[in-house]
Amino acid sequence: MIYYPRTSLAAALADALQGKTAFSDAPNGLFLAAPRRTGKSTFLQSDLMPELARRKVVVVYVDLWADQRRDPGSLIAEAVGRSLMTQLGVVAKTARSAGLESISVGGIKIDTSKIGRTDGSTLADALRALVEASKNPVALIIDEAQHALTSEAGETAMAALKSARDQLNRPGQTQLMLVMSGSDRDKLLRLVNTNAAPFYGSQIQRMPELGPDFVAHIAQLITRQRPDLGEVNQVTLAEAFALFGQRPQFFMEALGQVLSPLATHMGRFEDAMLAKAAEQQRSDEAQMESDYTALRPLEQAVLWRMLELGTRFRPYDADALQFYSEKTGDKVTVAKAQKALEGLRAHQPSLVWKSARSEYAVEDAAMLRWYAQRVQAGTWPPLGPQLDWLDE
Repeated sequence: MIYYPRTSLAAALADALQGKTAFSDAPNGLFLAAPRRTGKSTFLQSDLMPELARRKVVVVYVDLWADQRRDPGSLIAEAVGRSLMTQLGVVAKTARSAGLESISVGGIKIDTSKIGRTDGSTLADALRALVEASKNPVALIIDEAQHALTSEAGETAMAALKSARDQLNRPGQTQLMLVMSGSDRDKLLRLVNTNAAPFYGSQIQRMPELGPDFVAHIAQLITRQRPDLGEVNQVTLAEAFALFGQRPQFFMEALGQVLSPLATHMGRFEDAMLAKAAEQQRSDEAQMESDYTALRPLEQAVLWRMLELGTRFRPYDADALQFYSEKTGDKVTVAKAQKALEGLRAHQPSLVWKSARSEYAVEDAAMLRWYAQRVQAGTWPPLGPQLDWLDE
């Protein structure tokens, strides 16, 4: 896939993290939200990480979405532990081979048996040791950070990160930079929007999506490789990119198809891209409609309520139970609603996300946009085949 560098954005965010930007709260934590597959992870790994490393910042990156079978707290701790082991190098290996249970780093004792798998209770110490061992600031980048809230250990890790930040950072001196990204702003908000949230008071920022500059870059590449096509219509190409949801992967795949020597479309390739984008959009919406209409009536009602209320969703209050009963024509108890929620979570792919505190949200933010569009168009709810579901 073609890589489009976003060096200016990376430099601006690095400045903010280091406290070089006036009126920015980034030194206390940078929280970035961007829809899935819009280039967020690519930017973090290919732009922001190299920019921070160039500034002699030790960067630790962990993607909590990469292995959802693993506890997110363990993933965070292990990533920090591996970085610490790299910094300690020969010292740590010698200590372990000599049978020493711990080594001292700047007055901080580190259990050599836990290097690489530090648990949440010692995460703050491990980060302090990492700063001491490297003699440089540390940036911890957690991709899909909202997933940390799905386990008790993940929540503990978040609290430990907040503690480490408070211990290491001083006015004018940022030794620990925290970057939390997420594909769902509503879920990411749960890290910052209540008194019990580990980073209460911080703000979620929308990461700028790829736009006209990206389209111009692609147009230049097309002109260079296919001069026979003449001038590229960037306006039409930008319209197609927007219809693809500004998702570069889908856009580039379609571009490869319409520019292929085997392509069968007639006329300009830009028009063919518009047609491809519309086809993708219809396919995405049809899949969501199919997923929704295939659900049991009570599961539909619960998901409907969740889509309608967002962060205000409470699954078992009196209003919710009345809503379910009205939509299904049957009396719904808490036990029945709970069973429906578990059914939505067990769906493949899962339709509902659950935090360790039993907070629920729609798993894919794209479904929220689909719901809003259907409501605005007056076509909600979607009507599927009438299925005679039997209560188990």
